[in-house]
Formats: sequence, C-alpha cells, structure tokens
Amino acid sequence: MTTGNPSAPAHRPLELDPERAGRVDRAPYGIVDIGSNSVRLVVYDQLGRAPLPRFNEKSLCRLGEGLAQTGMISADGFRRTIEAVRRFRAIADAMGVARLDATATEAIRRADNGKNLVEAIHAEAGVKVRILSGAEEAQFATLGVISGFYRPIGLVGDMGGGSLEVAEALDDRVGEHWVSLPLGALPVEALMQGDGDAKHRIDALLAENLPSTLSQPTFYAVGGGWRAFARAQMHAAEAPVQVVHGYRIPTKEARAFAKTILRMPPGKLADLTGVPGRRARTLPAAALVLDRVLRHLAPEQVIFSALGLREGWLYSQLPHEERYLDPLIEGAQLVGLPGARVPDFAHALVPWTAGLSPNEGPADTRLRVALCALSDLGWRDHPDIRAEESFRRVLQFPFIGIEHAERAFLAVAMNSRYAGRFDAPWLSPAINLLSGKARRRAEILGRAILLAYRLSGGMPAVLTGSRLVIGPKRLRLEVGRLVRVPDSEAVSERLSLLAAATGLRHFEITELAE
Repeated sequence: MTTGNPSAPAHRPLELDPERAGRVDRAPYGIVDIGSNSVRLVVYDQLGRAPLPRFNEKSLCRLGEGLAQTGMISADGFRRTIEAVRRFRAIADAMGVARLDATATEAIRRADNGKNLVEAIHAEAGVKVRILSGAEEAQFATLGVISGFYRPIGLVGDMGGGSLEVAEALDDRVGEHWVSLPLGALPVEALMQGDGDAKHRIDALLAENLPSTLSQPTFYAVGGGWRAFARAQMHAAEAPVQVVHGYRIPTKEARAFAKTILRMPPGKLADLTGVPGRRARTLPAAALVLDRVLRHLAPEQVIFSALGLREGWLYSQLPHEERYLDPLIEGAQLVGLPGARVPDFAHALVPWTAGLSPNEGPADTRLRVALCALSDLGWRDHPDIRAEESFRRVLQFPFIGIEHAERAFLAVAMNSRYAGRFDAPWLSPAINLLSGKARRRAEILGRAILLAYRLSGGMPAVLTGSRLVIGPKRLRLEVGRLVRVPDSEAVSERLSLLAAATGLRHFEITELAE
C-alpha cells in the first residue's frame, strides 16, 4: 500500500481555501476499532484531512486475555464486545454518522472463534467488521503517522493489546519492509508474570524477526500504552508543552524512563500523573517493549504519535489529491475561518505577510499560513485576555502535522498578534522551545498581523491596497490613496510595535504611486 508515486514529487498546496473550510456538506464519520484489549468508537467531525474527534470512548473487553492458553475468545469477552458495538452503533446513528467502519486486529485474527464473533456482531449490531492482517495493521498504523506529521521519515512502531507492528514511513508512503510480532500489552504482561525471563524472550523475538538494518534515526511510537508512557514522562520531565502528539525525546531519555517505570511498585504506577488507571496495569509491559525495541533498533530519537491505525484507515479512504493537503493548514482553517469576522481576510493576509521572512522555506510557510488562518481566533474575548487566551488555545489545541516547537511558535505569534508582551508570565516555559531567531520571527509575524487588522478594519480589499517594506534603516508602510491614514494614532502605534520587533528605530507611511 502506498500513498503516492515515490518517483514523482506530489503537489503539496500551502494556501488557504475559505470555501473549503466553510463547507458543511460532510457528515460525521465513525470507526469502531476492535482490538485485543479494548473496543473503541471514535466519531470524527468529517472524513477529511484534519479530522477532529467529536466522540471517543472505549470498552475494556480484553479479548486477548487467555487467548494464548485456550485459542479462544472467552464467553465474557465475546458477549461484552457484541454489547459494546451495539451501544456504539446506537450512538453513531443518533449522531447522524453517515458511514461507520469497523476493523479488528490480533485477537480476532488469531482466535478460533474470531470469525464467529464477527458474524455475531453483524447479526446483532448490523456492523460489518473487517479483520486486518498483520501487514495491514502495520500499513494503516504507518499511514496514521504519515497523515499526522509533516513529511515523516522513520520507523513506526505500533504496540497494541495483542501485537507489535513495525514498518517504515517514507514521506508520503509506507515502505516495503514490515513485521508483526506477538508483543502486545497482554502477551507481554503474561510473560512478565511468568519465570522472569521476559526481557530475554523479547530480545530473542526482535533479533529473529526485526532486522537491525531497518533502523532509522527517528522512531515514531504509536499505541495507547506508549501514549500513557509519554504522558508520564512529560510530567516527570516537566515538558514545556503537555501534548502527546509530536512530543520528541532522545532515545537515551526514553530508555532511562522505561527503566524507572519497571522499578516502580504497582501502587506508585497507579499514582503517576497523566496515566489513566486502566493503563497503569499494562504500563510496565509498554515500557519494557519500548526499551528493548529502542535498544535493538538504536534510533536517535523517539516521537510519540496520537494518530495510528484508525487515522491511517481514515486517511486511506480520502481521494488522492486530498491526502496531500497540509494537515496543519487544514486544521487551522477549519478552526479559524468559520468563526472569523471576515473569513476571506486570512486569505488576503497570506500574500501580505509573505515578504517578512527572508529565505522562507516550505516548513516556515506552512506555519505562517496556519497563523493567518488563526489570526481572528480571539476577537470575541475581552481585550485584556485576548493575548493569553489565544496563546493557551493554540498551544494545546489538538492540531496534527505539528511538533512541540512549532506549537510554541504559533502560540507565541498569536500572543504577539494580540499585542501581548514578550515578558508575559504565561509564555514560559513554552517559549524556551524557540531559538532566538524563531522568537523574533514569531514576534514580527504577530505584530504585522496586528497592524494589518487595524489598518484595514479586517477588510481584504483595503489590505491589498497596501504593502510592508522592511528596509535597512526604517520600516515603511506603503498605502494607496484611499487607504492612507496619516492621522491614525492606532495605526502608528502598531507600526511602531512592528518596527521594534524588526529591530528598526524608524518607520514611515508613504503613498503608493498610482
């Protein structure tokens, strides 16, 4: 399975489309994920490039429990799964879900009565379940990472309840090499409760089935157990941004924390901040597998992904062209444009701000375009809290296609857009993720957008009649005859803020030649 032709670079548009952002013709989309440990329903706002979960709930049916010993899904797990899917179907119908897909993985794939359960679900809940092979699990989990990051290159490891899948993410496609191993949370938990030889058995499985030559500098960690691990590690390390998706740490730190988890008694595990009680039991298994995989593959860093198999399945259903829309820009305009006073204004801001950052590359452009889309996010807030509230919203919002330093950049730029001070207490510690150059760029973009709204009243036709020129000694705002506002103190104040951000002492307003 691929998502593009590796020999022909795909077109990746980096522009806003207010019409696309404002369309209301897409109904909610739902997927039921029947795993070895849990059965989950996620309802997204739409089947699109930047889907937002409207509803997310799971039932711990533990289908894989005892499977290795009996070869069968227990009667209790069998019945609980049917009841869970029936309830999820009723919720999806009430939400107006137009399409409800269902997938099943390791437990149903291996169980002698797995197909019987699939047939019973169809008969009692009216839901058709697709049983995924190990190869498909690896492929869809990797597509989830491809859909959730900006051009990812690395290995993807997805640890579920019953199995561990590893495959390559190569920008816009899944690599040819993959492996599926019985190293999910439940079988590893059983190993750890056995004769104490779990580590060596895991090492032997990895050595036999996972070529160390497959290693890449980046390892993307997917799955609920590893997300719980990331939450605990973020809290212990006092990470500046407490968001799992896009959280990056050196391999050495990940392995050190895994060993800390493995030394903890059960009581302390249950008290870890950020770890749901239902995850505490299997957290040591997740930590052990992560430690051994990282030791075997030796990547330089680990990046945690909130997107996996479900999102990869969703992504695979999109038209080819839509897959190449930028997920950050799509999410930003879906959030920012429908509620803006003039949705088309953000579109006009994109070319108006284009010359403010010399040598801007695609990675920088996508952040600037996303910032333009979000630029009217706080207009309904009281002026005294706009900077802080907008900063916090952008920092924590469930955007995809973005890592922590990029979140901090957008949030700091939004603080600047609403005239927030750069010594404001709420900026710390997130602002520490930015280099001095990135801080300055965020301040310049934010101050320029602040000026643009005041100069034009938020009207695209007025804004396009002006332009900014950053010279060697002064900042110049050039305006058309109808736009010129020489007596506007508000415009001059904002121009002064922008000049200070660029490091210039002088600014002027001049009239464009007709």
